[in-house]
Parts: sequence; C-alpha cells; structure tokens
Amino acid sequence: MSGRTSITLLSLGHSCVDVYQGAVAALVPFLVAERGYGYAAVSGVVLAASLLSSVAQPLFGAVTDRWPLPWLLPVSTLLGGAGIALCGLGDSYGLTLAWVALSGVGVAAYHPESARVARAVARGSGHRGMAWFSLGGNLGFAAAPLLVAAVVGLGGLRLTPLLLLPALAGAAQCLPVLRELARQRAAGAGPVSRPGRDDRAAFVRLSLAVVCRSIVFTGLSTFLSLYVTQRLGGGPAAGTAALVVLYAGGAVGSVLGGALAERWGRVAVAGWSYLVAAVAVAGVLVVPGPALYLCVALTSAGLYVPFSLQVTLGQDYLPSRIGTASGITLGLTVSIGGLASPLIGGLADATSLRTALVPLVAMPLLSWALFRTLPEPAGPVEPVEPSEPEVAPAES
Repeated sequence: MSGRTSITLLSLGHSCVDVYQGAVAALVPFLVAERGYGYAAVSGVVLAASLLSSVAQPLFGAVTDRWPLPWLLPVSTLLGGAGIALCGLGDSYGLTLAWVALSGVGVAAYHPESARVARAVARGSGHRGMAWFSLGGNLGFAAAPLLVAAVVGLGGLRLTPLLLLPALAGAAQCLPVLRELARQRAAGAGPVSRPGRDDRAAFVRLSLAVVCRSIVFTGLSTFLSLYVTQRLGGGPAAGTAALVVLYAGGAVGSVLGGALAERWGRVAVAGWSYLVAAVAVAGVLVVPGPALYLCVALTSAGLYVPFSLQVTLGQDYLPSRIGTASGITLGLTVSIGGLASPLIGGLADATSLRTALVPLVAMPLLSWALFRTLPEPAGPVEPVEPSEPEVAPAES
C-alpha cells in the first residue's frame, strides 16, 4: 500500500472521528429546545466533552511514544461514536454529561496515535501529509451539523443512536492501514528513529498560541448557532448554516496552509492567519445582515490555516516525543478551549450573548504575538518509532 493511500484512509477515518467533536456543538440547540438547558448548562456539556480529553490526550501521547498502539485507532473511534449515540437517550443531565465525556475520552485516545501513524505513513512528506490528514478531521467537523440536523432535526434526541454509523465506518477505514503497518514492521521496513534536539521553550510558546486559538474556536462552535439565530432569525436553519460555514472553512484552510507554508514558512503563515482571524471575529459581532456569513468564513480560514502547521511544528520542536507533542497540540491545548465555554455562557446569562463573545476578538491577537517569538525549524524530522515495539499489543 502506498503512503498516499494510507494517508487517504487515515484522513477518511479522521473525518469520522471528528464528526463527534463537531456533533457536541451541533447538539446544543436541540438540548436547549427539548430539555430547556440554559447557556451555562449547555456550556457544561461542551466542557464534559473537553475536560477528560484535555487530560487524557497527553497521557495517551506519552504512552505511544514508548509503545506503538495502533489498535487504539478503531477502538477509540468506536468509543467516540458510542458516547454521542447515547447522550440523547433519557432526560438525566448527569448521564448526558457522562456519555459526552466518554466520547471525549475516545477522541482523546485517537488523536496522538493517529498523528504518529500519519507522520509515519507520510514517509517524510512533513506538513503536507499532515495537512491532508487534518483535512479529513476538518471535513468531519463540517459534516457534523448537517448530520445532526438530518438525524436529530427529524426525530429528536431519541434518534442519536443513529449517529454511531460514522464510527463504524471510521473503524473500518483504519484496518487496512494497521495491516500495512504490521507488514512493514515484520519486514523491518518501518520508519527509522532519528530524533533531533528538543526546543521545549518554543514548544511551550506554540502551545499557548494554540490555547488562544482553541478558546475562540470553541467559543464560536458552542454559541455561534444561537447567536446567528438571534441576529438573523430564520430559526435553527440559520444557525446550522453558520456552523457549516465555520467548519467547512477548515477543508480549504488546512490544504491552503500546507501550500502557503511551502513558500513562506509555517511560522509566518500561521501568524498572518491569526491577524486575519482577529479582524474576522470582530466582523462577526458588528457586521449586519447576511454579510455576517462572510465574516464567519474568513474567521474559519484564519483559524484553520495554522491548524496542521501547528501539529508539525510541535512535532519538530519535540522530535524525541512526537506522540506527546501531538497529544498536546491536538488535544490538551485544543481541549482547554472548552474550559472557557462555561465562563462565556455565564457571562451571556448575566449580560447578552453578543457581549459575552466580545473577548474572543483578543484571542487570535495573542496567538499572533506568540508566533512572532517562534523560530522556523530547519526542516521536518523523520518520524520517531517507539523504541520497544516488541511489547506492543497485537494489531489485529
């Protein structure tokens, strides 16, 4: 199997997993409508999806730095889907939080190992291969509001078990890649360990920039649908359309980021993208009428162009701990954004939703300032294979 085929399959599997990250925000209007949750309550649902994930992803990353665990890909995909499938059953707020948290753990287990595997099967293609891998996840985010609207919008929250179907498809996509990895390892053709020198200070600054990006993205993901519905009317359809635009921009942004970085470098491209995002977020809050959707699209591009670039930058700043770097840049820093959602929700309950979203304008500016302090690595490092593969579980 070629590296391109493996990346394609991993990208498709990534899209199925990230459906469940996008589904949490897409379920918010239905939880408000059917169960009467307030802003703070739905923020708690988003927090439940993020909290365990924020702690677990670096832990999974540290483990996969020592042992390859490719079987985590299908198992974690199924866990992510099962949590969302069950969260619509029953009226208990506590159980809803528990099921969404289970989905978050599944997503947490998936990302560090999948990023390590993607870097390995890309065979040295650097951030270009990671851009295509990230594209799959962004497409999954974009599809989530449409999928949730099609299922839950037609039959209510009782139909959430149907949302398990993407997880089944995603788990199936992983299996050919795992068989190919097993074949390569048996033949001694796996990636060779060639760790470079860690730059921990740069990695910390990068992680802070990703945290700021996460706060603005998670805040918009949680409240954009409700905000657009209030501003433009049109019912849930107007809000769902705004979420689709926010997520769909990732499909363009990820690939565009890889192409732009080939010419101008990852650090410069990411920094300028965050400036665009800051202006666009301000536009979402002040531009009247349907032109608001254009500002949402520009916000999406500004936040997504740096996405895959940050993952490979993190791996290049910590080349001896690629799993840990992936777990932090894809997991911990992203999930921390969920911690800000209850604060935004509480402020919205006390004032207005528009007022609560104003602080989000500052977040991309902080990311831009941090990127101005970062060095551009000389080049991508080779993927680091864990040093003790013989103790890994079977890849069946």
